[in-house]
Formats: sequence, C-alpha cells, structure tokens
Amino acid sequence: MQKQINNRKAAIIGCGFVGSASAFSLMQSGLFSELVLIDANRDKAEGEALDIAHGIPFAGQMKIYAGDYDDIMDAAVIIVTAGANQKPEETRLDLVHKNVKIFKSIIPEIAKRGYQGILLVVANPVDILTYTALKLSGLPENRVIGSGTVLDTARLKYRLGEHLSVDSRSVHAFIIGEHGDSEIAVFSSANVSGIPLNRFCEMRGHFEHEEATRRIAEEVKNSAYQIIARKHATYYGIAMSVKRICEAIVRDEKSILPVSSLMHGEYGIRDVALSMPAIVGKDGIETQVPISLSGEEENRLRESADTLKRVLEGLELS
Repeated sequence: MQKQINNRKAAIIGCGFVGSASAFSLMQSGLFSELVLIDANRDKAEGEALDIAHGIPFAGQMKIYAGDYDDIMDAAVIIVTAGANQKPEETRLDLVHKNVKIFKSIIPEIAKRGYQGILLVVANPVDILTYTALKLSGLPENRVIGSGTVLDTARLKYRLGEHLSVDSRSVHAFIIGEHGDSEIAVFSSANVSGIPLNRFCEMRGHFEHEEATRRIAEEVKNSAYQIIARKHATYYGIAMSVKRICEAIVRDEKSILPVSSLMHGEYGIRDVALSMPAIVGKDGIETQVPISLSGEEENRLRESADTLKRVLEGLELS
C-alpha cells in the first residue's frame, strides 16, 4: 500500500561520513521535523541518530531515529549516500562496480514499496549511480535526482570569490558534465552580479584570464583528491549541498541547480545522466536550463558524456 508523502520527513540511507554529516546538516536546517537513518549496520545508524539528537535542544524540535525501509516510504526525500568510500589515488569512476552492487540491494527495496517521493542520489560515482537508480527504481525521471556538480559549482564560486575578493554568493558560474575528472567549468557565461567574468577580473586587477581560469578549474577538479589525501574523506561540503537541494525541493523554490539527470538529446547527448543546470522544486526536476556554452565547452561536455557512457556499457542494469 502506498503511503501519503509527509513533506516534513526525510530519510538517509547510509550512515558513513557523508550520510551522518548530511543528517547533522539537516537537523540544524529546520527543514524537517522527522529524519530516519538506515544503515547496513543498525548499531551505526542508532549511534548516529542518538548523537545528532543530543543537539536538538540547540536547534529546534525534531524526531531522529534509526529505521528500516518500511519506515521511510512516506518521506518527502530519500537521500542515498550508501557506498564504498573513495580512497587516495582512486577516481570516482573506480568505485563503479562496488557501488552499483550496493545500489542493486537498496533501490529494489524502495521500488517494491511504491515510493512516491524524491530519490536524491549522493553516493559516487553520482552520475552513474543516478542512472542506475533510475533504471532499477522505475520511478519517473523527474523524481530521481543526482547531487551532481552542486558541490563542484560551490567550490568554483568559492575559488572565484577568493580570487576576486568578492562574496562568493555574487558569483554566478556552473560546473557541468560529470561529477569527476571530465567536468567542465563554464567560464564563457560566468559573471559576477551580471558583469562578465573577464571584465570583473580586470576591475580587480587580474588580466591573465586564460591562465587564471585554467588554474582555478584544475584546483576545483582536484580539490576532493587533496582533501581525501589529507583526511581520507570529504563530507562537510557535500552535506551542505544535500541541504541546499532539499531546501529547493521542500520549499518548492524552483531554484536552478546543476543536478544530475537523464539527457534526451540536448547538445547531442542521450541516455546518460550528467549535470546541467535544472529547475528544482517539490516535484523534483521541472526542466533543464539551456545555458550558453562556447564551442569548446560543448565539445568537452560531449566528451564527458562519452566517458560516462563507456562506463555504463559495462554494467548490467536490466
């Protein structure tokens, strides 16, 4: 029997670093009044729920507890963070087979219960796993969202803000494509409060545009590797990204976020999930937003899609 969705309830599957940090972020956000944690290790889920619950007196009332799949079918958003961690020297794509196998045990449990809410995929490689979740769940594609390059885009805005000594919230730029090594920083349409990026750079005394954008794009792409080399995992940034996506959904903000979703011929790309700016609200993804790309950026986007397609061809998802 299908459960009616409770817009004040969320669930997290996977209580590792990313799942528990996301739970902590959501507890503080005030978005939800109920949060259910699921993990293959029930004790881990119970421990995280209890630890986070002790912060409730400082944040506002919320019910947070460990549960199972029957407990989460009325959640507005199910956030899937379960998966093997990325190790030093390992790319996100190296995680494919381990995490697809994990998803084959998780997603059918959601599908067979007739879930009616939004499925937010966060585990890596997020584009491959978003496609996997879409195929295994049978859910409408607008309701299967990957966290995509929301974090990469935040990293880009942060670095540009630092470079220009300006509030990063005034920087408007996107990372698109794969959440990974083939990602594309879209500098051609980047701006700071409506002023084209290169012009704003010159206002701030920076004139080596090509060298600076290349360096910043590389720093953004490699930032996860640097963090993992030092502390073995990244979790605070992605936890804030999860909170931001949930805000857009629960508040029906219709915010434009670079989330991962299925492509249907845009830029010549089909049957692969990757990140493009999209309008996100209570029903998930409303539509993709066709931002302006240079010829080089379009070519790199198609190459990014080809990289992901080659990985998908080696998977059995039927």
